[in-house]
Amino acid sequence: MEDVEEDETLYEVQEIRVDPKQSPVRIDKFLTDKLARVSRNRIQNGIRDGSILVDGASVKPNHKLSPGELISLVIPTHPGKDAGLLPQDIPLDIRYEDDALMIVHKPPGMVVHPGVGNPSGTLVNALAYYLKQEDIPVLPGNDRDRVGLVHRIDKDTSGLLVIAKTDQAMASLARQFFDHSIERTYQAIVWGSPDPSDGTIEGNIGRHPRIRQNYTVFPPDEGGKHAVTHYRTLEDLYYVSLCELRLETGRTHQIRVHMKSAGNPVFQDSKYGGDRIVKGTVYSKFKTFVERCFELCPRQALHAKSIGFIHPTTGEHVQFDSELPDDMQAALNRWRTYVGHRRLTNSLGE
Repeated sequence: MEDVEEDETLYEVQEIRVDPKQSPVRIDKFLTDKLARVSRNRIQNGIRDGSILVDGASVKPNHKLSPGELISLVIPTHPGKDAGLLPQDIPLDIRYEDDALMIVHKPPGMVVHPGVGNPSGTLVNALAYYLKQEDIPVLPGNDRDRVGLVHRIDKDTSGLLVIAKTDQAMASLARQFFDHSIERTYQAIVWGSPDPSDGTIEGNIGRHPRIRQNYTVFPPDEGGKHAVTHYRTLEDLYYVSLCELRLETGRTHQIRVHMKSAGNPVFQDSKYGGDRIVKGTVYSKFKTFVERCFELCPRQALHAKSIGFIHPTTGEHVQFDSELPDDMQAALNRWRTYVGHRRLTNSLGE
């Protein structure tokens, strides 16, 4: 599995242009004929919840299509009985659940869905067991082992994930992700002090030309996909800082790549240079201290802290928040103690 902060490839918007010679026809009938294995009822539900648009606008199921109109849609498919997904009784940290969706807190070290090297023991295996249903929605263009997923976070990132339990919820949430209207905040311990303390990082992100498993920032018009990260420094500890990050886009490794490009890699991020001393001395005493901090938080210090969106069923805005995990909190507390002692020593020396 490829590790990502958010992956826009977990859903897609399909587009269908109405033929210039098309005679007037209801949109629900038109799409039923066009889309194999998708029922008319599911299409009508998608139209009603705004997941199927015509020329960018909502319509009714009885809307008569005109030649040249552009239909955009997100419709989940189903895994069926032959999906081959192994349900496993793995404990889930469920922070919220109703008939439409779940909010799950993923611990660091847990893979989200099966892949090469991770055929089982994943969040999706746990969901398949917990939900005990064969009809869990899957978005188009995805493998059948991604049931309920509209987005994901990587193995070594902790935090909140929203899981769709119905077609309507899947389509609605996918549309909100596509429109970038989902509110997502992360917290990260980064090296140094971001300058300015609050700001926006904008830079195209694409696969590294030489290190293919990594991503990098490209100059404008030279590759990559448009990416925007907003950040705010919550606590400046000189050597490291606790930052809040808000994703405007959702590119692979976006936070980690953008913070590295700013000179403030995520603490203990081995892929992007955060697993070495970036700020401070190289003397043995300081080096030993940093290594102990690495032991307290043996993964990139990145946490998906909150998520907000329009509830697919009620239409109300909902917001979910989570606490900083123990390993990041322990490393942060050690840095606070170290910096506090250093400041006290300096003041006494004066």
